[in-house]
Amino acid sequence: MASAENKTQPTDAAVVDYIQALPTERRREEGMELLRVFERVTGAPAVMWGPSIIGFGTHHYKYDSGREGDEPIVAFSPRKGAISLYGLYSAYVEPLESLQADLGAVTAGKGCVYAKRLDKVDMDNLERRIRNAWEREGRSCD
Repeated sequence: MASAENKTQPTDAAVVDYIQALPTERRREEGMELLRVFERVTGAPAVMWGPSIIGFGTHHYKYDSGREGDEPIVAFSPRKGAISLYGLYSAYVEPLESLQADLGAVTAGKGCVYAKRLDKVDMDNLERRIRNAWEREGRSCD
């Protein structure tokens, strides 16, 4: 099977410029706070993936179907309706209720966490989840 290239690829776009161009002050502040948290926990530089995802590290995946590609180990996107957090949750291994008990006012898809407001998220537990995801990939957080 020929593998199609992923739509979301790393770019050379400036992360801080992207965050500073967000439409609301609250999202800009939340974006900068998440940038500081993810950089501090992972020790990795932030990279824009596509036009709106801020990722850290790279994970190569390969499915049984033959499809393979690269994605960030952990990432976030401060979108208009909600902040999307990637790499921190899987609906296949953890019930939503457990995620909500851990992080607070969040919802989730199969592999993505959504928070309408960062001030409603337990930041200590968010940092722990970032660290755990990073270390699962064999990366050090020191």
